[in-house]
Amino acid sequence: MTPSSGMLYGVPLLTIIIPAYNAEAYLNRAMGAIAGTNRIEIVIVDDGSADRTAQIADAWAAQHPETVRVIHQDNRGHGGAINAGLAAARGEFVKVLDADDWLDAPSLRMLIDVLADSADVDAVFTDFVHERVGKSPKVARFDTVFPSGRVFGWEQTQRFARRQVLMMHAIVFRTSVVRDSGLRLPEHTFYVDNLFVVTPLVHVRRMRYLPVPLYRYYIGREGQSVAPEVMVKRVDQQLKVNRMALAALPSQADVLRGAVPVQLYRALVHYVEGVCAVTSATLARAGTPDHLAQRDEFWREVKAESPWLYSQMRRTLIGTTSNLPGQAGRRATSFAYHVARRVVGFS
Repeated sequence: MTPSSGMLYGVPLLTIIIPAYNAEAYLNRAMGAIAGTNRIEIVIVDDGSADRTAQIADAWAAQHPETVRVIHQDNRGHGGAINAGLAAARGEFVKVLDADDWLDAPSLRMLIDVLADSADVDAVFTDFVHERVGKSPKVARFDTVFPSGRVFGWEQTQRFARRQVLMMHAIVFRTSVVRDSGLRLPEHTFYVDNLFVVTPLVHVRRMRYLPVPLYRYYIGREGQSVAPEVMVKRVDQQLKVNRMALAALPSQADVLRGAVPVQLYRALVHYVEGVCAVTSATLARAGTPDHLAQRDEFWREVKAESPWLYSQMRRTLIGTTSNLPGQAGRRATSFAYHVARRVVGFS
């Protein structure tokens, strides 16, 4: 792992980590919106790219040596790139920005002002935008869940609606919260964003919410990790991440004795059940005997580990429709699949 040259002056307020693999078509767009913003540092992790990603990243570091660093490493996958960025982060707060996405510059400046006045908070939430190829943008808002303009705890939050999913795009964590959570993402594995949400969020107690469309989530391009055909090919990685996310949930005993706020536990279960819905529906829609066996085995494991959680998720989970026989069954499975993807924001 070799960082590019470039000195940083002072402690930045926010570190933006950009994991980048073969991102030459997108990296300039991501950087153009944030380079030169006061009180941030940008850590680009070139994850063994075979295109011009490394050269583009180094050019940005040369242009902004006081705020941009580049880490060049052999390919370790999305999780390995985020791990490297977290290890190098110097900011009080940290946010991950995928190289094919971008941030809204005016919203980022507003975020910096809020972070500067948030010495006692563990996380700041924002809205984000689904920038869908061939479709109109769709804003994911959380104004019915979180109060704005002040610090709050979980007892002052409301329930998430079905389509309000607190994805990585909506969260800025205090760096120490992420590190103290023990987060270490698996390497050579996709869909680790889910672990980046769940593992630190367990430890978040004091929060703020800024209702601005900060993160622009570019979705729908061919070959993207959340493209339907790609998700089928990588469903083993989805299952791996699902199991790790479930294992990261706090116990009911911790909730009952008050160590974990009830509202936080509900938020975590809401998030994880949505992730599992997509995986379950993906396996059902693929429909081969092997895929269906993997789906059934996954739910047996959940039931064995936590019967209560299993019953909660099976009762409300959109994506657990069985692969029913006949044409009507195939239509039901396909419907559940598309609904689950829309709920989580993958389409």
